[in-house]
Amino acid sequence: MAYPATYKYTKEHEWIEVAGNIGTVGITDYAQNTLGDIVFVDAPKVDTKVEKDAVFGSVESVKAVSDLFSPVSGTVTEVNAELHDSPEKINTEAHTAWIIKVELSDPAELDSLLSAAQYEAFIAEETGK
Repeated sequence: MAYPATYKYTKEHEWIEVAGNIGTVGITDYAQNTLGDIVFVDAPKVDTKVEKDAVFGSVESVKAVSDLFSPVSGTVTEVNAELHDSPEKINTEAHTAWIIKVELSDPAELDSLLSAAQYEAFIAEETGK
């Protein structure tokens, strides 16, 4: 799957798409594929503060539970309630099934994230492919 060029990526396999000062956060296709069938998403409540590189929730699959790391610092403005009843949407729509939306407190943090090309190179290096 091609990684959207308008997104930024973390080495922990989260993506963020920014519009204005709001970042929409999800996990990458590589992450969902590695995890397998996702059965539960634990996300923070609206108004929760998140910190760049800190755990903000988790994704549970039939294989394992994996922490979610925030690509930016800010305040959660919205949580994708649809994932409560249909967490498997992440498996089928990894790059559109967002988990949280965050109002960025420091947009300069985006500069430390990977571009789509850098993320694809990182995955290739990590997997040896």
